[in-house]
Amino acid sequence: MPPGSDTTAESAAGGQSADRPHGPEESPRTRGPQSGSGTAGRDGATATAAQQPPVPADARPVSGDAAAAAARRGGRLSRFGTLVRREAARTAAAALAGLALALAFPPYGLWPLSLLTVAALSLLTRGRTVRQGAWTGFAFGWPFFVMLLKWLHVVGWDAVLGLAFIESLFVAALGAALAATSRLPLWPLWGACLWVAEEWARDRVPFGGFPWGRLAFANTGSPYTPLAALGGAPLVTYAAALTGTALAAAALALWHLRGVRAAGRTQQQEHGKPEPGATSAPARTGSRRPLAPLLSSLALATLVTAAGYAVPVPTAADDTADIAVVQGNVEQPGMNFLGRPMKILNNHVDTTLDLARRIKAGKAEQPDLVIWPENSSDLDPYRWPEARERIDEAAKAVGVPILVGALVDHPGTRGYVENQGIVWDPEKGPGASYTKQHPVPFGEYVPFRDELSKVITRLQQIPRDFWPGDRTGVLQTGPARLGDVICFEVAYDEIPRATVKDGARALVVQTNNATYGRTGQPEQQLVMSKLRAVEHGRAVVTAATSGISSVVGPDGTIKQRTQEFERDVLSARLPLRDEITLADRVGAVPEWVIAMVGVLACAAAWYTGRRSRTGLRWTRRTGKVQQTDAQRKQEGQQR
Repeated sequence: MPPGSDTTAESAAGGQSADRPHGPEESPRTRGPQSGSGTAGRDGATATAAQQPPVPADARPVSGDAAAAAARRGGRLSRFGTLVRREAARTAAAALAGLALALAFPPYGLWPLSLLTVAALSLLTRGRTVRQGAWTGFAFGWPFFVMLLKWLHVVGWDAVLGLAFIESLFVAALGAALAATSRLPLWPLWGACLWVAEEWARDRVPFGGFPWGRLAFANTGSPYTPLAALGGAPLVTYAAALTGTALAAAALALWHLRGVRAAGRTQQQEHGKPEPGATSAPARTGSRRPLAPLLSSLALATLVTAAGYAVPVPTAADDTADIAVVQGNVEQPGMNFLGRPMKILNNHVDTTLDLARRIKAGKAEQPDLVIWPENSSDLDPYRWPEARERIDEAAKAVGVPILVGALVDHPGTRGYVENQGIVWDPEKGPGASYTKQHPVPFGEYVPFRDELSKVITRLQQIPRDFWPGDRTGVLQTGPARLGDVICFEVAYDEIPRATVKDGARALVVQTNNATYGRTGQPEQQLVMSKLRAVEHGRAVVTAATSGISSVVGPDGTIKQRTQEFERDVLSARLPLRDEITLADRVGAVPEWVIAMVGVLACAAAWYTGRRSRTGLRWTRRTGKVQQTDAQRKQEGQQR
């Protein structure tokens, strides 16, 4: 303990030691010169005590444990309030940066903002404490997710705010990690790794994760997109984040250079012009020194951006298949999109019958396969003869198999349903099927249903839980071997990857976005199909009940698309490919490696911080722990 600390403690306590509480006669406020006898002192104290009013019952001293707990609570609240006040400007800047990041995603699509906002968060957390970094990360993440997920307001704004709060906790952890690693050498590299680590965690927990808002999904039309063919979405995220952190390092170097030059000008003004050759060489050296980090940071950002242009994206087809995508539309958008029973099914049947008439009239090409969207049959065709008859009618009229989306009862467990894609043959009827592997929590099943339904009555609108499938959606549909992916599954890396590795020559995304029509959610899901096309070297067909249906080439370009809430048919010749990309070969290895590097960087930051706090260092020459110069200086001052 430093000298004088005991004296300071006693002074704060009125000159008493910590274990000697004041008596009334020893109060610092009433104690005067000790000139009288002890009896007089006691009489004076008694008179003073008599003049004091009685202590109310609710103001009497509480127990020591309760007082300590109250003090701790008050201290935490006080520290939190102080943190908020001190960080007000930084918090506002972080919130604005988070809102700007949301503009990098559809429906806005301003992808360069993803780089600038990564740089902004790096600067805002640099040199801060872990607690301050966590708060800055939360202030960045919550507005970002509120803006990004505002389409969820169809369910309720409480759902938007609640989900945004949960997701922003991951960004708070990211902010804390960025603050910790910002003191390490080569900090831009570790910062980019931490963005991948944050997405790795957010894609998996809780309840299987929620991958919305990944940096890769904001860069499906940027120079970084081709990198998906090498390392998937995580490599695209890393490249975008590394460019952002490199720009942050360049901004710091530029600021430092400005300070050096300003200091040089001030010195010349104070001391006059230096003698020729006396200080000119050091001045030039000092001016050059900040240029090195500036130029190296800009070079790093340029090289990472240019790397995407050097990656070839193969598109050559081994075979082709003619397809027709039917978008039958719904009666109304929102939570009640189903309308009357069989309304959606009739829409898709009628649109397919119209296609069959145009084929017979020579106004449309005969397809090899017709693709319907998710929930295109709003009744279980295995249980409802009316639904089965109508699907049979459409398949026989067009003369080719139809990939039908339907909800069917689970065959073995009562009370559960399966979200399926069913190959419906015009002669044999229903055949092979795929069951959605990743149902959406609180959308297609309710975790802890018995407990939560008592508190959140809205969950009763989901009467039955969806049963997850246990295999990939590789289906032989006519001459084509397609991989079926249903709705939100396109956002998860492992499901499309496993489907392609099991032999899918093209991908089909059956989806129903009628609930979130005209909110920006269909556009956000469409760019995921674009990224998956490049990542796996496969054409991706999206069939949506109310839009946006699309055909995306293996290079990630949109060949055709529909508008929302219109009845339409897309006809296309689909390229079929057998070669798999490097991203499919290496799988999740790049993501794990990059994320682990970020975790190790955090461990290194913790270790160096702990060594700095203890004031000890390890000397390689002697093999002993020695004191640092700072600690020796402090001990010298104490002596």
